[in-house]
Amino acid sequence: MTQTSSSIAAVARLLAAIVLAASAWGSAGATSAATFTNPIVQASPDTGSADPSVVFHRGYYYYCRSLGARAIGVARARRLQDIGAAPMVTVFSPPADSPYGREVWAPELQRIRGRWYIYFAASDGINANHRMYALQAAGDDPQGRYAFKGRVGDESDRWAIDGVALELRGKLYFVWSGWPQAKGDFPQVLYIAAMRDPWTIAGPRHLLAAPEHTWERAVAPLLEGPEPLARRGRMHLVYSAGASWSDDYALGVLTYRGGDPLRSTSWVKQPQPAFAKSGDAQAFGVGHASFVRSPDGHEDWIVYHATDRPGAGWRGRSVRAQRFGWTGDDRPDFGRPVAIGVPIEAPSGTAGATVERPPRTPGATSGAAGSRQPCVRRNTSIRLLAGMSKRCSKLRPTCSAAATTSARRRTPHAGFRPRRSASKATLPGAVGSPSTTYGP
Repeated sequence: MTQTSSSIAAVARLLAAIVLAASAWGSAGATSAATFTNPIVQASPDTGSADPSVVFHRGYYYYCRSLGARAIGVARARRLQDIGAAPMVTVFSPPADSPYGREVWAPELQRIRGRWYIYFAASDGINANHRMYALQAAGDDPQGRYAFKGRVGDESDRWAIDGVALELRGKLYFVWSGWPQAKGDFPQVLYIAAMRDPWTIAGPRHLLAAPEHTWERAVAPLLEGPEPLARRGRMHLVYSAGASWSDDYALGVLTYRGGDPLRSTSWVKQPQPAFAKSGDAQAFGVGHASFVRSPDGHEDWIVYHATDRPGAGWRGRSVRAQRFGWTGDDRPDFGRPVAIGVPIEAPSGTAGATVERPPRTPGATSGAAGSRQPCVRRNTSIRLLAGMSKRCSKLRPTCSAAATTSARRRTPHAGFRPRRSASKATLPGAVGSPSTTYGP
């Protein structure tokens, strides 16, 4: 009997050692591969890291940004959390003495009808001379050569920034932020115009939206950075509002409800901010979002910029990312910013991620909110222990699977909200991001 007890004790000690080793190994793997923390792009010393434009295409995330306000670069990474560490390739450097050689702001990488384009705002060094311009890729490589296609503007030839192409009902439109008069700075409003091709506007500009709500007029009355976001045939424009250099910069949503897209009455504006600052999360000046899919196509992610402290201004902006969901009537539900340093589960399908997702529901073009459960880092030793408990049932006849199941439950992170039922004076920024129908 004594010998049997000693054997059981020895086996128990061996199992405990194996579990501890597996726990340490699994924990380290989860931290490096399955989770990440914000920010994913640190603030650049001189200009900050603002206006992230990110596109997911054929297994890679492409990150486009302004380089010192004098050039445009594109980085490529397999994992979303690595875009800030990936090599940045300069794809365009305008002549310094040209009308578009300085103050290069918020380049927007888009894939439109099978071709890559970059829209950007630039001037000759005088803010009032900012206009929108377009580049067209020579091939199918976002990091390759681009041809300069010229100015993208209407006949008014007035101040313009943050332009983005929008495809709706088979037709192309251009949406941007501009001044109503020849001279500004405020108000800044959103305009829309029809396009003949991805670099040519056909017809006059039409007022789409103006800063009417109190939060849209925080410090300065302006709307900018429109970004298309579509799901199940419903089109939204997510825009930034308020002063970009203030803590109260926030995201709003315009939703197309039918009719002529050039008429403002064909769009409805959400009265409250869709995504705003959170002191607890060290997120101030939240804005300029991009939207991408996870590698397996099951999740939707927002990539945006924010500062980590009040009053940090433009130079303090860094890039962050987190998952978001949808309401019952297919409106985006961004929740709240996830705090700096809180582990976030990597996009599903990312190399090193440990969760297997169920097959996507047919017809869900941007992931189903009901099946999305954001989670914190997982402990793989629990799964190992569960397997051992079956093999060691003779030694531990009272082992319960219920405890293991409970331990496996994932906890949503603070920035996620459950699905709801249907019931700049001189340097305003711009949004960056994907094509109208984003994804692989």
